[in-house]
Amino acid sequence: MERENQFIGQSGAFLDAVERASRAAPMSRPVLVIGERGTGKELIAERLHRLSSRWDEPLVTMNCAALPETLIEAELFGHEAGAFTGATKARVGRFEEADKGTLFLDELGTLSMGAQERLLRAVEYGEVTRIGSSRPIRVDVRIVAATNDDLPALAESGEFRADLLDRLSFEVITLPPLRVREGDVGVLAEYFARRMAAELDWHSWPGFANHVMGQLEDYAWPGNVRELRNVVERAVYRWDNPEAPIAHVQFDPFDSPWKPIAPSHRQPQARPAAPSPASGSAGTDNAQSAPAPSELEHVDDLRAAVDAHERAIVEHALGKHRWNQRQTAKALGLSYDQLRHAIKKHGLLEESE
Repeated sequence: MERENQFIGQSGAFLDAVERASRAAPMSRPVLVIGERGTGKELIAERLHRLSSRWDEPLVTMNCAALPETLIEAELFGHEAGAFTGATKARVGRFEEADKGTLFLDELGTLSMGAQERLLRAVEYGEVTRIGSSRPIRVDVRIVAATNDDLPALAESGEFRADLLDRLSFEVITLPPLRVREGDVGVLAEYFARRMAAELDWHSWPGFANHVMGQLEDYAWPGNVRELRNVVERAVYRWDNPEAPIAHVQFDPFDSPWKPIAPSHRQPQARPAAPSPASGSAGTDNAQSAPAPSELEHVDDLRAAVDAHERAIVEHALGKHRWNQRQTAKALGLSYDQLRHAIKKHGLLEESE
């Protein structure tokens, strides 16, 4: 396999999904792959093809969301010359291209009802008819489809054909999101980082600083593995000292102090301000200013939370400024002595050394 098509992971949830794909691969039956964006649905489709008896036949991919509704049927089933305006010559569709092989339909839930009806016939009878023709063509195609939609819910609401869903769901493989793949974030981060370091001709891989690895582990990863790869590779290529561990990572590439201000017509309307406590009577103000006895029980917890938050902010800023303490102090609005006190207070100097 090429490096882009590697399966990296060790969590039980991930390995179960891969094992299910491996077991379903030899069966010439349709398979549905369900998962959030960036979870590797196309990799599973490729595995289903490569481990099947069709491995040396075509694997044809079509993203159903990438084409306008008027062209999807022509793309899937082909057309004859003169079938519609602009069709100057006949063209085979994806089904004919995938004959004897596998057709991977990504974003299946976006198919129009008309395309779904024609797809159902192709799956049931192994026949497709080009647009503008009345002669059916026999094809031998294994269907693998992927989506992040709730197809059963769409079928119940009438937005997806229930009979087509029944035909395509011989096996359903649901891919786990990265946030539940215990231990896989560190493994994937190391893999992507080492690959980027080699691309940059670094002589060795210095690793990640402890606080950066903690940030990677704690992040929710809404974009899953694809987002993780971007974040890690960006952190490595921006790092100027290949001899020191990566000490700064940016999750949002659009985050910038110079981010353009949205036009006024796009800005959300401001909500009315909450009534100020000062609008009450003097007696009420005095009563609100005194903490209740139950609140005093959690003062220690509050102090610990504040200390932890302060430590994270200082540690992040130090990493961002390559441990240049004068630049970090300026960025945080602290004096040099105040920053040195914070570093000593949280034991950050010892950790860096």
